[in-house]
Amino acid sequence: MAKRILKHSFSLLHIDYVKLNQKWNFNNVISPYYRLYYIDEGEGFISDEKETIKLEPGYLYIIPSFTLCHLKCPDYLSQYFVQFFEESAVGISLFANNRASMKVKALDLDIENFKRLLLINPHRGINRSNNPKVYEKNIYYREYQELNNLQSMSVYMETQGIILQLVSRFLTLETFKQSDIPSIPSKILEAISYIQLNLRNNLTVTDLAKRANQHPDYFSRLFHQSTGERPIAFIHEKRIERAQYLITTTSMSYEEIASETGFENSPYFSKVFKKVTGMTPGQYREQNRLKVV
Repeated sequence: MAKRILKHSFSLLHIDYVKLNQKWNFNNVISPYYRLYYIDEGEGFISDEKETIKLEPGYLYIIPSFTLCHLKCPDYLSQYFVQFFEESAVGISLFANNRASMKVKALDLDIENFKRLLLINPHRGINRSNNPKVYEKNIYYREYQELNNLQSMSVYMETQGIILQLVSRFLTLETFKQSDIPSIPSKILEAISYIQLNLRNNLTVTDLAKRANQHPDYFSRLFHQSTGERPIAFIHEKRIERAQYLITTTSMSYEEIASETGFENSPYFSKVFKKVTGMTPGQYREQNRLKVV
């Protein structure tokens, strides 16, 4: 019997039950963590440049990490929400080929899972001021990671299990095809791991191919077949994901972030950042000064 290894785990950030109004109105939201909602009352909308999804009672919604969207509540919206980071053993997100907001009909078990997750993780809502001067976000995120570290083993395992169950509800959609998840050769996995660990260093296709003992053209084709992206595009994406995380969780300057993520200079970093995210680093930082659930 084939053995399947779970390659994705999740780290809890926030869980809460909130009642929202017209102030829940945010454009160009793109975050390094997932958002998952269960709506029990009211109406709202998640949209991007292609489609608008209505938030309505009785449904679950997921916004994968690094997914650009706009959030709007015309009048009133009541929701359970959970936010969490993803950790991937292979360096590729579970939703790498499905960066879009999704909707499924909620089951009774889903509702109970949200309630249970909230019960075993009390006081994990967003309790800080909207004013960025009140807190340092790197301290803010470390604080929640420390809360995870303080969980008992039983609560930690149950939290993981519930998040996995909720995420699994979106893996059966037609928009998520198992064939989209490539079987990745070991040499490509090693290259991905090397890229993730050396983002601040000079990374070239020639050097990566040499490490894999392959011709650069063959390596590039194999990398593309395995990940859906050419090596340089993949490197840019991972560098920008790392930059997004640093912008969100630290007060580092853009020059420091450019250097930390392997860009030659700040203008080039800004150019690639906007190409990948649709926003400048400054616009992204300004957006993330707001409290968004």
